[in-house]
Amino acid sequence: MSLRGRTTARWIVRALSEICVTIGALIVLFVGYLLFWTGVQADSAMDGEIGKLQRQWSTGPVTAPGTTPATGDRPTTPAPPRRYTPGASFAVMYIPRLGADWSKPVLEGTGTDVLKRGLGHYDRTARLGEIGNFAVAGHRRTYGDPFKDFPQLRPGDAVVLTDGTTWFTYRIDNRPYATLPGDIGVIDPVPRKSGFNGPGRYLTLTTCEPEWGHSHRLIAWAHLDATQPVAQGRPSALTG
Repeated sequence: MSLRGRTTARWIVRALSEICVTIGALIVLFVGYLLFWTGVQADSAMDGEIGKLQRQWSTGPVTAPGTTPATGDRPTTPAPPRRYTPGASFAVMYIPRLGADWSKPVLEGTGTDVLKRGLGHYDRTARLGEIGNFAVAGHRRTYGDPFKDFPQLRPGDAVVLTDGTTWFTYRIDNRPYATLPGDIGVIDPVPRKSGFNGPGRYLTLTTCEPEWGHSHRLIAWAHLDATQPVAQGRPSALTG
């Protein structure tokens, strides 16, 4: 090979090496963004949603969703049940198994923007505490990793929610169950393969599987075990 040919070959090798280094650096930066920056943004957003709810609940008497407050001595008629406001937070969830300080806001809907700010309620499923299936989705990884430790859930674990007026304590009935994303029956009023025999007050939690993928879903089912007014303090599942 001539001197000019060797020089050209070295230039090509050097250029390719620099391109590979640049691509590698961009990949590292992107992974860092996914692991760190989206988590920072999501944690801030979730804290903001919880703070907003707590301010709403502390400004005065909270009317239970779907009811009409009394006016003087005039009798009132309960209003028809309402849907939650799309994209808005309406409850806070606590799962002691996932950490003593684990708490996440629950918002209406399961769109990308919603799941960046907390957990998302499937809008076609039951409302909190109602007969039916109150179903909630959350990211396994990125955007705060809310369900990172989802596989640790075990039968009997408490999942506690509050809407500002009532504490709802659900109990997990099964270890997380893996299924395909198209298996929408897992959020039916009486979910298939849940072991539930008929109508009841149920909770379904869903997240991605594997940890860094989305080829499957992990499912955990629970039943409503107890309720108590917020005025009576925190439930034993959070204090015991």
